[in-house]
Amino acid sequence: MPREPRDQNADTDVAERASPIEIFFDVVFVLTVTQLANLLEHDLNWAGLGQTVLILGLLWYLYSGYVWLTNHVPPRRPARKLLLFGGMAGFLLTAIAIPDAFTGSGLLFGVGYLIVVSVHVGLFSRSTARPAVRRFAPYNLGGAALILAAGLLTGPIVPILWVAAIFTQTVLPYLLPGHSWLGSAASFHIRPAHFVERHGLLVIVALGETVVAIGMGAPLDHLDPGVAGAVVMALALPAALWWTYFTDTAASEAALDRADDAARSRMSARAYILTHFVLLLGIIATATGLHAVVAHPDTPAGWPAALALTAGVALFLAAIADVRHTLGVGRTGSRLATAVLVLATTPVGAVVNSALHLAVVIALMVVMLRIDGYRPTTPVSRVART
Repeated sequence: MPREPRDQNADTDVAERASPIEIFFDVVFVLTVTQLANLLEHDLNWAGLGQTVLILGLLWYLYSGYVWLTNHVPPRRPARKLLLFGGMAGFLLTAIAIPDAFTGSGLLFGVGYLIVVSVHVGLFSRSTARPAVRRFAPYNLGGAALILAAGLLTGPIVPILWVAAIFTQTVLPYLLPGHSWLGSAASFHIRPAHFVERHGLLVIVALGETVVAIGMGAPLDHLDPGVAGAVVMALALPAALWWTYFTDTAASEAALDRADDAARSRMSARAYILTHFVLLLGIIATATGLHAVVAHPDTPAGWPAALALTAGVALFLAAIADVRHTLGVGRTGSRLATAVLVLATTPVGAVVNSALHLAVVIALMVVMLRIDGYRPTTPVSRVART
């Protein structure tokens, strides 16, 4: 049988598993998570939450875009690695600028974001998904231009430009499907094993950074048994979140593997861009609540910190439920019911005792996992064939 002519400009590499440089990329990006947790902790109010949501929404969209990028263009060649380091540099600049992104350091954030977008578009244009790249590039570059403009201005126009940028990148393509990447969804050829692994690695690093921050924030000047117990429980909650997430990864990979290219792209966008944004926001809020528990385990945390803890866990569980629903990999009832129960415990931390509150939340998570049952991970290749 004669071979089809090969496109010399098309990428023929296959992304099988995450490469070391991609893991390094995740470590750099997680500085964003740390900075946002600090931002929310210092401004634990509705204004601080609004800024956190806007910054995370903007940066998460492009981080996920880099996962799609390396899924198509594995960074094996030196030139690609160097360009990927350029993207890391952009993310590093945006992370450094996060504390004053809406005021003094807005221009630095805008420059970093423009670098992130430019590298992403440039590298992706060398892949086999060029029809889709031509359709999403104007939206991403337009969003970057709006953020750069916001960095040059001051006053109420700044958050308006941020909202406009996020709208341009994430909402407008769905309103204009015939003129966005949605109209070329089949151009993406997602490799499920690599795709699921990359997002899972980021969740591991984000949860790990939460634990590191807890350890660094432990009050060494009055380290008593109560504080030590709170630190141990503060480890137990991220561990429970980790267990919850990775219970479903093998089944998620198999579900994506069974779908055709167009459906796989749409499912991936829903489950790993939109829903994982909610999941990561949950990790940030949970970290904020855990800091309050470790700092003062023998006293009430107050309503803002207690709500940050419970809302964070509830957001995480709601995101897991949505991933299950989108990919059809399990029942959502246990996750949603536990989310509601966790939210109902907020008064315990607000007016009774923060350490007791954390213990109750952990107990609910353990009960959920116990009822749901631990499923041994089935090899994806076997699931995909059945």
